[in-house]
Amino acid sequence: MAKLDFLDVLDSKLDKNFPYDYQINWDKKNHAVEVAFLLDAENKDGITIVDSDDVESSDNIIYEDAIVLVNPTKSKVDPEDYLAVIPYGDKGLSLEFIDMLVGFLTEVAHTGLDDLMDFLADPEAEEFFLKFDTEDFNKQSTELVETEFYKYPRY
Repeated sequence: MAKLDFLDVLDSKLDKNFPYDYQINWDKKNHAVEVAFLLDAENKDGITIVDSDDVESSDNIIYEDAIVLVNPTKSKVDPEDYLAVIPYGDKGLSLEFIDMLVGFLTEVAHTGLDDLMDFLADPEAEEFFLKFDTEDFNKQSTELVETEFYKYPRY
């Protein structure tokens, strides 16, 4: 039986516990794993929205964002491209960390969807973006008791 890696476990946990559409993109050469997800909000009033690419639309809103898991010594990413950049070490990621990450990301997405709906309802609102509280995330991760580790995938 093949040994599970952290991609397998992460995908399984997201599939079971993350109620939004997501995609895992593995950049093998860069030792980076991107988790992109979508928030879908009904634009009931047909408000015209201008996205970050200056495209106007009054359709329903589909907002995409992503986090990336990186090996600090091997990966190169632009933090501006991601909601959060999360490092992993030589041991990979623990089951406990993955559970916490999926739970935290779920809360970020839930809150983000609520904020997106508020944004659509407020004609004075000028900008929408998701919030990832790095300080809270780091606090939660340092409080973990990690016992079961899964390595970075081999290819």
